[in-house]
Amino acid sequence: MADFYQHGTIATLHRLGNPDYLRLEEELNTLAPASPLALVLPCHARDLKSPALGAIIEELRDARFLGYVTVGLDGADPSDFDLARRIFSILPQHLTILWNEGPRITALRADLEKAGLEPGPMGKGRNMRLCIGHILANTPACAVAIHDCDILNYRRELLVRLCFPVLHPAMAFHVSKGFSARFSMQLNGRVMRLLITPLLQAMQHIKGFAQTLGPLQFFRYPISGEVCLHRSVAESVRFPSDWGVETGMMADIFRVAPVHKICQVDIAESYDHKHQSLSEGNPETGLNKMACDVALCLLRTAAAAIATPGENPFSALVEEYRRSARGLLPFYAADARINTLYFNEELEKHTIDLFAGSVSRAVQIHLADPCKLAGAPSWWDIESRLPGFGIALAKAANLDVSG
Repeated sequence: MADFYQHGTIATLHRLGNPDYLRLEEELNTLAPASPLALVLPCHARDLKSPALGAIIEELRDARFLGYVTVGLDGADPSDFDLARRIFSILPQHLTILWNEGPRITALRADLEKAGLEPGPMGKGRNMRLCIGHILANTPACAVAIHDCDILNYRRELLVRLCFPVLHPAMAFHVSKGFSARFSMQLNGRVMRLLITPLLQAMQHIKGFAQTLGPLQFFRYPISGEVCLHRSVAESVRFPSDWGVETGMMADIFRVAPVHKICQVDIAESYDHKHQSLSEGNPETGLNKMACDVALCLLRTAAAAIATPGENPFSALVEEYRRSARGLLPFYAADARINTLYFNEELEKHTIDLFAGSVSRAVQIHLADPCKLAGAPSWWDIESRLPGFGIALAKAANLDVSG
């Protein structure tokens, strides 16, 4: 994305030409002793045998600026956990693997529920939250980076560019959000293009939108899995436990970080990852569920600013969303054409209709419990109520490893 446009709110750090990331990396190596960095890798057991994860680990082996790696392992039985230990053991950094379905961490999650600090169901958000809590309680990391384990064309440059704005003292941002071009032979990024962008447009008339969701429009790709947070932000930010995790986190960022300390950075020339199916027949999987979770996060965030009990500003939202999404299709078609990419207009319309159903479900779920907040408790809240919980996570992880 070789441009230098700034919209004047948050800083946008572009990728201009082919920058020398090795030079940036050497600066991070020099800064590492005084500015330790930790990386969260939310991982599912099904990712363990993927070529993508193997390539990521190989790249991370040479990341000397990275001090700590915490892997959150979901959906794993004992044999999966043993496999994860072998796969990640080649990393030279201080490594912790949280076996989230293991008996020890399962018991700790029960303690959270008893204290009214429900961590939510299994999902990326819960996984990330546990990992962040472990890092905050057990490492001196001044920044926490997060990225996915299914990036097909991963290079260490991604992590360097993501973290550099937070770690370098001349920049000293508190939040660095990654974005990159999402295309292959066609335009990718369906949830961003066909759900979030038009849904935010459709919600602009809602009271409180400017204060709650308006800032999300500053980000080119708020649902990307790549973010680097200053320690103070990681302690205070709230986010959902489901597929709405990135959306909810970025909606809450402006509550805990000054706007001039927030940036977005172009982290890769191109980006490809494991693509979810539409899952048309099952609203509990794939993009069908992701779209519902993301929409529900947006609804609950906006509703938090509505003071009138029983007020429903979302009665016409589904049709307004559909109209906005359909209106964007000529733009996407033109973008695809000028870049000689494949564009299937009928499939795009079908996806919009599927997402409209997801938005409708999200509205119904919200109306059934209109006072529920979008985000779960922050780690500051958890440690205030259950002092030492993060240390208990580390003890559980160490006992899991030792058997």
